[in-house]
Amino acid sequence: MSFGRYFEEFEAGQVFSHWPGKTVTEYDHHLFSLLTMVRHPLHLDAHYAETATRYKQPLVIGSYVFSLLLGLSEADVAGRAITHCGFEKIEHHAPVLHGDTLYAESEVYAKRDIPERDGRGQVGVETRGYNQHRTLVMTLRRELVVPKRPPG
Repeated sequence: MSFGRYFEEFEAGQVFSHWPGKTVTEYDHHLFSLLTMVRHPLHLDAHYAETATRYKQPLVIGSYVFSLLLGLSEADVAGRAITHCGFEKIEHHAPVLHGDTLYAESEVYAKRDIPERDGRGQVGVETRGYNQHRTLVMTLRRELVVPKRPPG
């Protein structure tokens, strides 16, 4: 399997199902939170979460979910990317809890040539993240610059 795709391999409406998924462990979440200096008790303090929130357990921080979805989609979508131009929209739809397994799929919503940059094109992709119950937890849209297939 190749890692990523050339511009010509993307088509508007195309959907990539990314596999495998990733189970979110308490350790992974806490490590990410501490590395990124997140200290909110909603994410780190089980007693606080149990007594002060409707979910009764810590919630996985959205920036970790976002990062996982990017990673899950890397081989199919961004493996050959030259750059990410930007992220248009990130939406949280449902909470992620320790022990949830995340799966992702990406849909191409746009594709265009970059006339001033020969050999490159721009691709718009929406990535959707689901938990093990197929509940949509997050969507994100992004634009990437990818190389065109080399001649020959």
